[in-house]
Amino acid sequence: MPRPSWNEYFIGIAEMVASRSTCLRRHVGAILVKDKRILATGYNGAPAGLKHCEEIGCLREDASVPSGMRHELCRGLHAEQNAIIQAACYGIPIGGSTLYCTNKPCIICSKMIINAGIGNVFYKEGYDDPLADKMLAEAGIQIVRFPP
Repeated sequence: MPRPSWNEYFIGIAEMVASRSTCLRRHVGAILVKDKRILATGYNGAPAGLKHCEEIGCLREDASVPSGMRHELCRGLHAEQNAIIQAACYGIPIGGSTLYCTNKPCIICSKMIINAGIGNVFYKEGYDDPLADKMLAEAGIQIVRFPP
């Protein structure tokens, strides 16, 4: 078995992180990396100490909210948000880091990525969000689908 590239390695770890997700619709994992070192991880799910959707059901399913719309109508945080929050809780500077995520960031996560100073985003799959793409480009953040 050939040795994975760094991008393959970190995307693979993000996939493992996604396995902790408690979302009923989509399992997403994210990791923040700088100088080939993992700084923080996150997966999508309810805030710490609250009941998870797998226990009480999905607000978005119950309200027939389409994927990629009305992100605020959800009990859960996105994986990217949880990785950024985890770094903040432990005082880990993430400016200039790279985000590896199993899904393409939404507009809300994209704005957090910009303000956190994250420099690059590698993602595996996801839905198109033209506003997120536009804002990330305007901020000079490279976003790459991996594998291309």
